[in-house]
Amino acid sequence: MMVIDRVKFLRDEINKHNYNYYVLDNPTVSDFDYDKMFAELKSLEVENPDLITPDSPTQRVGSVSEKFFPYTHKHRLYSLDNTYSYEDLAKWYERITKEYGDNVELVCELKIDGLAISLTYENGLFTTGVTRGDGITGENITTNLKTIKAIPLKLFEDVDIEVRGEIYMPKTSFEKLNEESLAKGEKLFANPRNAAAGSLRQLDSSITAKRDLSMFTYTAILGEAADAPKTHYDSIMYLKKLGFKVNPNIRLCKNIQDAIDYCKEWDTKRFDLNYATDGVVIKVNSLAIQEDLGFTSRAPKWATAFKFPPEEVTTKLLDIELNVGKTGAITPVAVLAPVHLGGSVVQRASLHNFDEIKRLDIRIGDTVLIKKAAEIIPKVIKVMDTPEHNSLPEVNPPEYCPSCHSKLVTINGEVNLYCTSKNCSQQVTAQIEYWASKEAMDIDKIGPAVIQQLYDKKFISNAVDLYRLTVEDFMQLDLVQEKSATNMYNSIQASKNRPLARLLTAFSIKNVGKETADILANEFKTLDNLKNADKEAFDALPGFGEKTAAAIYDFFHDKENLKMLDTLKSLGVIPPEVKGAESDILDGKTFVLTGTLKNMTRDEAGALIKKMGGKTSSSVSKNTSFVLAGENPGSKLDKAEKLGVIILTEDEFFDMINK
Repeated sequence: MMVIDRVKFLRDEINKHNYNYYVLDNPTVSDFDYDKMFAELKSLEVENPDLITPDSPTQRVGSVSEKFFPYTHKHRLYSLDNTYSYEDLAKWYERITKEYGDNVELVCELKIDGLAISLTYENGLFTTGVTRGDGITGENITTNLKTIKAIPLKLFEDVDIEVRGEIYMPKTSFEKLNEESLAKGEKLFANPRNAAAGSLRQLDSSITAKRDLSMFTYTAILGEAADAPKTHYDSIMYLKKLGFKVNPNIRLCKNIQDAIDYCKEWDTKRFDLNYATDGVVIKVNSLAIQEDLGFTSRAPKWATAFKFPPEEVTTKLLDIELNVGKTGAITPVAVLAPVHLGGSVVQRASLHNFDEIKRLDIRIGDTVLIKKAAEIIPKVIKVMDTPEHNSLPEVNPPEYCPSCHSKLVTINGEVNLYCTSKNCSQQVTAQIEYWASKEAMDIDKIGPAVIQQLYDKKFISNAVDLYRLTVEDFMQLDLVQEKSATNMYNSIQASKNRPLARLLTAFSIKNVGKETADILANEFKTLDNLKNADKEAFDALPGFGEKTAAAIYDFFHDKENLKMLDTLKSLGVIPPEVKGAESDILDGKTFVLTGTLKNMTRDEAGALIKKMGGKTSSSVSKNTSFVLAGENPGSKLDKAEKLGVIILTEDEFFDMINK
């Protein structure tokens, strides 16, 4: 057999086995035999580089990219309107049947909690892959997408087609990734969607290749050929025929009642899946009706998303643990009998403070009802009425710190109890963890496990000591090799010139969170200006109460803190002077952000708002100009509606700043 024929044979065989394994979940060859074929193909291509083609399996592993480039979508990617009740679903369907007759067929698909992407194929070859972006412009991440084996590099037919899909990380892969991160002392991802997003936007696509991402395809944009599918369901089956991975749980429904039954069926079954889903997407099946119905300014009229309600379950409260936070506040935590909630096993839930324990009359041994706030944070809602409740002992507030055994105090009549000892180990490590967190100095690679080791081995006694560490210090930690030690050291060095607002946040000044730190940084520009300001300057800041102003003034006039600032400066921790906003398009506007945004994190959205002259706040008030709401918004949305505050979708926000 000639070399060219052998290369073609190997290429086709490996692509076929990739399809069987990653799309059909039905491998037809052993890993050993697959690896042998792959190695042979790679060797032949090295010897004959003129035989390398774009659809070769060897081209999946990419290289380092300097940046992602913007890409204008040929066809806009719209958002979906959400419904939260079956009554709303029926009303949506009724509006359609009034115009198109009874029993309009629908298609139900599970709503995958991932990242939307658009793929373009020319003559059957994958040419371009783009993120959703704002629906009009995304980022070209073709190289990274080529590493995902569920995305075919060559289709089974030589067609020109654009498809839409959802990139996701399987739950098992997510858990494995976090276990590996924990072992390395790195930060953990909050959920599979965040892990997928972080993996997909790596500048080094070889990292993306290691992250075990997958994709379900859910839309085909077809030409007007006479033999093109006439229904959405048939178009999905056509995508499957071309070699795309299609969610196996798609269902053709005769009417809205069938669709509602589908939603009810998956309300609990979804937790058995190996991927996260937060609802059901319901579409009109007829493509002709879809085209006739068209779109609103942000969403198709022929589709809607039914969102699953947050799950509530009962379980036994086994114990109450006490945690010491970075400010010394004592937080009681419920230790629960393990229970499945919202797709994960929950064993702990915050009880906030002892006033909350008293209000709910929570006792160890109670049966409690818990739910996930915004489907993320477990929360005890109430105590169930059981015969044994009254016989259980009441929970009394502690008198001494659970970590250092210092006497606890209340401050100015606040609800929380505080440990005021500066030598409290749990409080100190919490402060260091917060200093290194993404919210503060964003020191990648330095997680809680590493910090605890550094503290226990007496390499550090406070956050400032992080900047004294050497590579050799890190190599003395358990399970840390030279490469990991170098990465940790470099992460700390990279944090030395973080913006002033981040450093102010890291200081953990009482009542000073991210928003307050931003105001201080924009007003005073430098640390020296803050040190030299009088109390009246802090009192005069909008929204600053007397306690906050006093706390800031006291911090910058405390001898120990001034010594700490000098030490930081000598170690090279010098935030650059704050410049003015790049634009005044949002001048005078205050935004509150809530829910999960599709195209950026809330931190990124906040930075963009400030860049354009606006402000952000953590709470909604009559002074709030806009609430930017993503998916699964919290109580802030309800408050905004009551106060008549303008609520913006992500698309509307982009429209505003683009204008």
